Amino acid sequence: MTPKIGIIGAGSAVFSLNLVRDICLTPALNGATVTLMDVNEARLAGVHKLCQRYADEVGIDLTTHATTDRAEALRGADFVINTALVTGYDRLRQGWAVAEHHGYRFGGSLHIMHDEPFWLNYYQLRFFEDVVRDVQAICPDAWYLQVANPVLAGLTYLSRKYPRVKMVGLCHGFAGVYHIADVLGLDRERLTFEIPGVNHTVFLTHISHDGQNVFPLLDEWIARDAKTYWQTAPKSDGLGPQAVDLYRRFGVFPIGDTCTPGGGSWPWWYHTDAATEAHWNEDPAAWWQRYFSHGETEVAEIERAAADASARVSDVFPPKHSGEVMVPLIEAIACDAPRVLTVNIPNTGQLVPGVPDDFAVEVPALVSARGIEGIRTRPLPSAVLAHIWADRVATVTTELAAYDEGSRERLRELVQMDPWTRSVEQADTLLNAILAMPVHAEMREHYR
Repeated sequence: MTPKIGIIGAGSAVFSLNLVRDICLTPALNGATVTLMDVNEARLAGVHKLCQRYADEVGIDLTTHATTDRAEALRGADFVINTALVTGYDRLRQGWAVAEHHGYRFGGSLHIMHDEPFWLNYYQLRFFEDVVRDVQAICPDAWYLQVANPVLAGLTYLSRKYPRVKMVGLCHGFAGVYHIADVLGLDRERLTFEIPGVNHTVFLTHISHDGQNVFPLLDEWIARDAKTYWQTAPKSDGLGPQAVDLYRRFGVFPIGDTCTPGGGSWPWWYHTDAATEAHWNEDPAAWWQRYFSHGETEVAEIERAAADASARVSDVFPPKHSGEVMVPLIEAIACDAPRVLTVNIPNTGQLVPGVPDDFAVEVPALVSARGIEGIRTRPLPSAVLAHIWADRVATVTTELAAYDEGSRERLRELVQMDPWTRSVEQADTLLNAILAMPVHAEMREHYR
């Protein structure tokens, strides 16, 4: 099968080029069709040219189309990838500035000082639902891949409301396990591991290299080499003092975005003030500055390549796999090439014991032409499960109730659950300030 893939939000040059590059490096997908959809015509046109140039340079039979019409992108699609951030990053940072003014700070603030704040999530959830409704109507047999954040809240909400749609959430955070392998000098290809939890709160419970348990090696590295490593490691590193301390507390290692700024710098107690953050080698604000700067640099390089017809796109984006899961999952299903991948799916059958059945979890799954079959994982420590309930299940459940009911009261309860909320008055003040932003008229009407 040569699949047709629709990408919603394809104006992101980095994401679209990564996806096209992975397709080009997957021989079984030779002959595939990719339809790039975005509402920004100028960015879309540039990305389309770059993607087709890349495919031509590496000599792959790949047909690409560009459209601003979502229905056209979905028509006949076998896979629909939603990567759109409908508000853009400026709205995110504007809201952060308001929140900081009212006493909020990075560190465990999962619905305010994070890239999944309630003011972005409202627009994202509404957009996700629009796309899924279109999938139902236009390409009901297609797989819907939820890649844009919030993956956890989005997939939980959509899978409850649209159970007949074939859907999966994907995130690359689990790949933080390879950072551990690299530091320990282990071959990534010879690892096996299990990293269960919920998106942005996942823990390495089992890892082996050529069948040998890696945890003793990790313990030895922590005792002998960690302090030297921390002297030159970037702040908020996935193997930094905070991650190691959580490992010592819980006996399982936080992976990827679990305790880094990409996952909200959870938990809050490492971030109570600047001195505490310095002690733990943490600086979420600087981390986010690097993140945005890196993205701007990549975009600038891509734009330079686009403007120079003589430049080779494959020189800017060398032909190597991105490490993202989208294309391996598409190949596994379309070509019946079974493999185990880390995915986000409903917790049907208690894949992560102790998490509600209708809540999205991140687990290993067998992916093939049969579909996506979650693999039940061994129980997480009770203390970890308690934090998942308190910081993820409770907050996401409250946010989805607020969204569903259009309830300002429920939304205020979500703000009150933030670790930096000190009073009901503070929560009200922040909520009023965010809703009063001129760009939030639709959200203000929704939460009357």
